[in-house]
Order: sequence, then C-alpha cells, then structure tokens
Amino acid sequence: MSTLPSFSPRRALGRTGFVATAVGIGDIADRSTPREVLVATLTRALDAGLNVIDTAPNYEEGLSEEVVGEALRGRREGVFLIDKVDVLDQPVGPQVEASLKRLGHAHVDLFVFHAVSELSAWEALAAPGGGLEQLGGCVRAGQARFRGISSHHPEVLRRAVLSGLCDVVMFPLGPFVDARYVEDVLPLARSRGVGVVSFKTFGAGKLLGDTEGYGRPLESRPRGKVGSGGREDREAPLLPHLGVEECVRYTLTLDPDVMLMGMSHPNEQDAALAAAHAWRPLTPEALEDVRVRARRAIDGKGAVWWNPTAA
Repeated sequence: MSTLPSFSPRRALGRTGFVATAVGIGDIADRSTPREVLVATLTRALDAGLNVIDTAPNYEEGLSEEVVGEALRGRREGVFLIDKVDVLDQPVGPQVEASLKRLGHAHVDLFVFHAVSELSAWEALAAPGGGLEQLGGCVRAGQARFRGISSHHPEVLRRAVLSGLCDVVMFPLGPFVDARYVEDVLPLARSRGVGVVSFKTFGAGKLLGDTEGYGRPLESRPRGKVGSGGREDREAPLLPHLGVEECVRYTLTLDPDVMLMGMSHPNEQDAALAAAHAWRPLTPEALEDVRVRARRAIDGKGAVWWNPTAA
C-alpha cells in the first residue's frame, strides 16, 4: 500500500471543543468486501491522523457500526465518533443502546437524528418529550456527549441551529448543492457556535462518473455504454464529470469544520486524501467554473435527493 499523507487536527468542531481534522471518515461499509479488509482500510485512515468517524445503523444493516467499533478497539481516545438515530418516530433509548452494542463501546461523542428532511419531522423531534429531549437523557446517562441532526433541507437546518438544541449539524456541501446550504446555513451555524460536518462532496458519486449514485447503474445508459455503472465504469466515465481533486478543493474552500468522505477502498483513500492534503483555496472565479461544470456532470443521472425542489 502507498503511504498516505499525514493530517493534523485543525480547529474546534463548534462548541464541542473537540479539535478535528478537516477531513473525516464517512461510511466505510461494503458487504462485497471482507470485513477484515474494511477494518484494515479504516485503521489505515486513522493512522493517517484522521480523527472524526461517521457511522449509522442503516449503513449496510449495522455492518458499518461493527467495523467502526472493531477498528477503534484500543484507540478510542482522541477520535470523535458520530453515530445516528435512524428511526425518527420511535423511542430513542432502545436505538441508542442497540447502536452501542453493535459498536462494542460504552458511548459515542455525538448522536444525530438521521436525514431530518421535513419540517414536520423536525417539529416532532424538537417538541417537549420528543426525540431531542429523549436524546438529552442519553447524554446525561453518559451514552453520548453531544446531539444534533443530519438533514437534506436548508430550512430544517436553519431552525435546528436557531433552536439551541443541536451541538452539530450535518448537511450537504459540494459543487452541486442548494445555494442555501452555503449562503444561509453555514454562516448561521458558525455565528451560533454549532459545529458543521459536511457530506456529498462528490454528489453520491454522480459528479465523478456514470452512476445514479453510490455506484448504482444509470437507468438510461449513454450511447454505446456497455458497463454496469460500478466502480470500473466510474474510472472511465463517458458522460461529463468532475475530478476528485476539484470536488475536494471546492468543498474545503467552503470551509466546513469537517468534510466527510467515504473511503471504503485504499485506492479511494489515496485519491481523496492526496487531494485534501494538497488543497489550496479556489478563487471565486474558479468556484463558479466548478459549479457550472457540476451542473453538466449531474444532468441525466437521476434524482438529486439532497436538494429540496423549492427555491
């Protein structure tokens, strides 16, 4: 394996006080890959200095939590571990306990409610006796240190930040996202001391290759295309696409506290971390150029579920 660049903690993740690396480890679960290989790949990223890890129960039906838990045996200290509550309208306590059991650890640093992307869902969580109050009980019980949400809706995020109930918010930042994430939510979170963890740097892979997202093949293939839309196809896309480096440079220029990237395979780690290590801010003109080409790269590749349709 090639030697990865080394990363150092950069700044505090909002009011948590935890000094995080600019890059964090996203979902690292793939049932087509042997578990020991997944653990080794995650350990490799930790060895490079990355100190934020994100997981969730529904990432490969708990496999992600199991892999993360195993990789952190003996090295839990100094790593900010994020897990999620997937079922928004069910009691929180049993979900937290099940996640901790799969992880094999007594606590995580942050539990977030996963994909809170409708205003009604946020209102239910924030109501007296709702999910956030229940999660507060888990914090007091020592099962987590902080609480928050992930969301694909700028207005939900705005309300979450203003509520004072969330220590961290997670949302899309990258070359193809709703402008409100960048222009409204990001500066508001900074002004309120709420940590920002971003995802969708590569638009679920749509920006890099011929896929409807996460390696799924295109329903309507480009003329002459014979591949399935999997990893091999993404290495030689036929449709307009962006490169790993410019996606990473774009997102880091927006400056979230932490940019998550999925790195389930060593070659993906090599490309993503090399780009992050060599990062230099893009000029406003360069940012606009990437946005224009991102619009072309996303066209015809299925639903963009992380952007609300309302302007």
